[in-house]
Amino acid sequence: MSEKSILAYFKSPEEAEGVSRKLQALRVIDMSIDSFSKYPGGAQYSGNNPLTGDIPSLAVMTLNSAMDSHSAGILAAADASASGMSHGGDGGPTGRNILLTVVIDAEVHDQALRIIEEAGGLI
Repeated sequence: MSEKSILAYFKSPEEAEGVSRKLQALRVIDMSIDSFSKYPGGAQYSGNNPLTGDIPSLAVMTLNSAMDSHSAGILAAADASASGMSHGGDGGPTGRNILLTVVIDAEVHDQALRIIEEAGGLI
């Protein structure tokens, strides 16, 4: 039995989860859904509160992200999209920052690719 792997990118975790349920019927060997960011530590809701002045950095305020390292916060604050003067250009994720990784039997690889593409996944 030979295996093949697929890396597919989605716009939301819900899209990737919907595809993963369909792929389960094809005897998936291994599968994971992850998100990624262009900054170390990723970006997640930071809980900053501009009304109370609890804004630890420009990156937290403008990108609504909590950086887990000092250098990541500096990098994010220096990004053009943090200033509000630019949309940031093309240097990072363009809305498809959810990664579906699948290891599947080679016999059903083409079928799995069709399922992913029909659901809007980018392979």
